[in-house]
Amino acid sequence: MSQPLPLAELTRFASDCLQQTGVAFATADEVALALATTDAMGVFTHGTKLLAGYIKKLQGGGYVATAEPRIEREGPGWAVVDGQSALGQVGSLAAIRLAIKKAQQVGIAYVGLRNTGHIGAAGYYAALAAREGLIAMITGNDIPSVAAPGSRTAVLGSNPLAYAIPVADGDPILLDIATAAVAGGKVYAAIQRGEPIPNTWLIGPDGQPTTDGSLYPQHAALAPMAGHKGYGFGLWCEILSAILPGGNMTWQVGSWIFDEPSRPSWHNASFTVIDIAAISPPGEFQQRLGRLIDELHSAPTAGGVSRVLLPGEREWDNYHHAKANGINLPADVREKLCQAAEMTGVSLDDLEVTPSGTSL
Repeated sequence: MSQPLPLAELTRFASDCLQQTGVAFATADEVALALATTDAMGVFTHGTKLLAGYIKKLQGGGYVATAEPRIEREGPGWAVVDGQSALGQVGSLAAIRLAIKKAQQVGIAYVGLRNTGHIGAAGYYAALAAREGLIAMITGNDIPSVAAPGSRTAVLGSNPLAYAIPVADGDPILLDIATAAVAGGKVYAAIQRGEPIPNTWLIGPDGQPTTDGSLYPQHAALAPMAGHKGYGFGLWCEILSAILPGGNMTWQVGSWIFDEPSRPSWHNASFTVIDIAAISPPGEFQQRLGRLIDELHSAPTAGGVSRVLLPGEREWDNYHHAKANGINLPADVREKLCQAAEMTGVSLDDLEVTPSGTSL
């Protein structure tokens, strides 16, 4: 069994790997922190497990290690940014920072990001804005992998939707969801771990639910979250992320996992930020929000449940525990870190990371 890995060490390893592919030191550190923080929050499908795939795209040229996102057009409260096929974290960090700056100037801002890499955990960027005292909503799009109610094939990506709200003297309220019944990464992880697939996750080639995970993604699609509701939210993400800023939509988006490494993935995202102070006195807002939080926390609970949780509370608890005690990485993540080490020549010795099935 592997030992808990310090967050700083995991971040350093990911940064070193990215630097070996030509990513600048400061940029590599920011991308690595986004990935490692996501692991610390317990969202292992969108953390450093992605690193080996990103390195493959960087080494193949599909993602450009030295690219810098560029503002194509803008106004006081909006902008469209071309990600220049940089890593999705690079484009997303540039976009959320621009959205924060504009929202602080005019009250609310929208920034569309097109032609970027896979963005990872959308909630990471929303939380950055919330730490600055702003409300944020992030959406993204992807190559279709999710069926619509009644369809036999995928029509939309498992498009992410995230929001974050600042909480005085506490962690932000944070929701980060796929608009599919489950993120595709969780299907892959379950297959790799030999775990069964629930019948609510996948739609087979006949348009009916299936528990055969081996059919995904070639012959099965993810089910939409909550049926027509998830389909509607997925469409909303597609419009904000791709249609509005003029980015690639649906099947025009590439697969960052399965395409040739030399091919960009043309992902897109949107970043909408609201400056609370422009609309409501911050003290009054926090007082009202505090009353709502107390009301939710004090709601009667079912047996065995201590209290109703806010979105993100479990993940923030994971994060604080990981900062203090290290991260217990699942076997499939450790395997991907070994791949990243082999691809870049960065040593794993200090990380105590081994492939699954190998005891330390």
